Amino acid sequence: MSLDIDYYELLEVQRGADDATLKASYRKLAMQYHPDRNPGDAKAEARFKAINEAYDCLKDPQKRAAYDRFGKAAFQGGGPGGGGGGADFGDIGDIFESIFGSAFGGGGGQRQRGPARGADLRYDMEITLEDAFTGCTRDIQVDVAARCEPCDGRGAKPGTGTRRCPTCGGAGKVRAQQGFFMVERTCPTCQGAGEVIEDPCSNCGGDGRVEKRKTLTVSIPAGVDEGTRIRLSGEGEAGARGAAPGDLYIFLHLKRHALFEREGTTLFTRAPISFTTAALGGDIAIPGLDGSRHDIRIPAGIQSGKQLRHRGAGMPVLNGRGHGDLVIQIDVETPTKLTSEQRDLLEAFRKTETGEECPQSRGFFDRLKGMWEDLT
Repeated sequence: MSLDIDYYELLEVQRGADDATLKASYRKLAMQYHPDRNPGDAKAEARFKAINEAYDCLKDPQKRAAYDRFGKAAFQGGGPGGGGGGADFGDIGDIFESIFGSAFGGGGGQRQRGPARGADLRYDMEITLEDAFTGCTRDIQVDVAARCEPCDGRGAKPGTGTRRCPTCGGAGKVRAQQGFFMVERTCPTCQGAGEVIEDPCSNCGGDGRVEKRKTLTVSIPAGVDEGTRIRLSGEGEAGARGAAPGDLYIFLHLKRHALFEREGTTLFTRAPISFTTAALGGDIAIPGLDGSRHDIRIPAGIQSGKQLRHRGAGMPVLNGRGHGDLVIQIDVETPTKLTSEQRDLLEAFRKTETGEECPQSRGFFDRLKGMWEDLT
C-alpha cells in the first residue's frame, strides 16, 4: 500500500518549516505510527513508511529544493507519470549540474564538444642563489603522454578515417531521463569526440597518445624566488585524439647559500671583524653573487650588531629594473688566542684607559654605582 500524499502534509508541517520543526514532527509521528505500537495495522505501517520517506527527502537541502520545485516527479525514474518504485537520489548531483551548471565550469553554459584537453604537469626544480641572481637556462627531461606521430594524434591508422559515433550521432554527448530532468553526459562510446575510429592506430592503440620522454629547455629569469612558478604552455600531457595539450608548470626552489640569506630583493650576510678593526675602522670585501667585489668601509668605533647597507648590491627585481640592497651585519670578534707581545700591548692600553673611550660602558657602570649607593 502506498500513500500519495504531499510530504509536508504527511509530516504535518508548513512548507517553510525549519529543520528543528521537521525533526520534532517526524519523531512524534514515527512513534505514533510505529508498527510495534500498532501490531497488525496495515494502514499504520503504510503511514509509518510514508513518513520516513517524506522525512528522508525533506531533511536533505538538495532533495527538498527539488521536491519543492517539481514534487515527487523529480525522483521517479520514469519521469512524470512514469513507473518505477521509490525515490532514487543516486545522481542528484548530475541533476543539479544540468540545471545550474557545474560547480567548476559555472554558468550552465554549453560544454565544449570533443575530448578534454591534456592534463597539466608539475616539475620541481632546485637552483642556486647565484642562478636566481643572474638568471639561467636549464634542460630538463619529463615523461609525458605525447601526441602519437604516426597518426598525428587522431588515433586512427594512417590512411583510414573515422565515422560518426552511432551512440551520440556525432554530438559527443548523450541525454538520459533522470526523473523529471533530462541529464546530458559525455558520450561513453566516443568520449566526447563525436566520432569513432574504424581502424585504430597500431602505435597508440587508438588513443592518439604514447608515453615519451622529452627534453625541454627552461629559461629562468633573474630575480626569481622560492616558489616562483614558470609555465611552459602546451608542454603538459597531450589531449586524447588530437585534443589540446595541457601545460607544464616549473616550481622553483632555492638551495641554501653558505654566505647569504634572502628576503625579497634584500641580501643579508654577517661579517666578523677584529676588535682592532672595529676600534680603528678599515675595509672589508664582500663577493657578489655575480662574481663582482663589493668594498665595504667600516667606520671607526663600530659596535657589534650594527648593520651596514650597500645600495643596489642585492637581488634584481623580477621582470623589473634595479636591484635591492646588500645588508651586512657586523659581528665584533674578541680575540681568544694572544701572543705575549699582544697581551703586553693590551695591558699597556688598559692602563691608559680613562673611560671616555667606551661611553656606553662608563654610563652603565656609573648607573650601577648609583644603585649600590642608594642601597647603602
